[in-house]
Amino acid sequence: MDPRADIPVELPPGRPALSESGEAVMWISDGTAPPGLWQRLRAAHATSGWWPLLLTSMSDEDGDRPWETGELVPSEEGAIADHDAETVLAEAWRGSTEVEEEYDHLVPAARLAVTAPHDIAWPGPAPETPLAGDPDEIADRNAEWLVERPNPRLGLVRAASGAEALSVIGWAGAVNHGIDVKAISAVLADWERRFGARLIMAGFDTLVLSTAAVVTDRERALRVAAEHFALCPDNVWQGAGSLEAYAESLLGDETWSFWWD
Repeated sequence: MDPRADIPVELPPGRPALSESGEAVMWISDGTAPPGLWQRLRAAHATSGWWPLLLTSMSDEDGDRPWETGELVPSEEGAIADHDAETVLAEAWRGSTEVEEEYDHLVPAARLAVTAPHDIAWPGPAPETPLAGDPDEIADRNAEWLVERPNPRLGLVRAASGAEALSVIGWAGAVNHGIDVKAISAVLADWERRFGARLIMAGFDTLVLSTAAVVTDRERALRVAAEHFALCPDNVWQGAGSLEAYAESLLGDETWSFWWD
């Protein structure tokens, strides 16, 4: 797996990253991603077919996880198109609002406070939000500061989009929540269409997307927050503490970050 023949951009030294079964599923740089390279590769994607990712890691004595430790698990079963994004979110919302053992001390009133002003029932997808600019240009701008995070490497995945790239490599960051990566890809693909989202960065159990649908009013922010909570409840349960607080953090923000415990 060598993308150099397809990409008219000079790449740093790198090598294939292997899946759990030993299959080469992506190309990764040996060192950190140079500034500006993500943007050039993103611009070349339409003709090269390789989607760029900035990669952060959970480092341990065995190497950078999951990129060097055989923790990428692509599946040949099913397809992204088999998953309807709204159905995925509705089912995930129900799972996120059920009382799990670690939260069994929470009474129903407290759970309602977390999802307020929505009820326990899934509120449905967020309404369309006007785009604040060109999605690719916004992604390029945010990649500029994301590359300054500690030691991100560069990954290249032969995929039609960032949403598809997650399934191609078999990213398993949400495995503790039982969400299939192809279901996640279906949601991200829907967000690409509805919100001008672009996947820029992936980690062991984290994702960072840019969005061209920057929310500036509280009502829309609360609806977008509900979709985020459904897909990634840890953003609220172990982060903001409530949907209302999380929605406030989305106002005016061009990046969406997710973390699954």
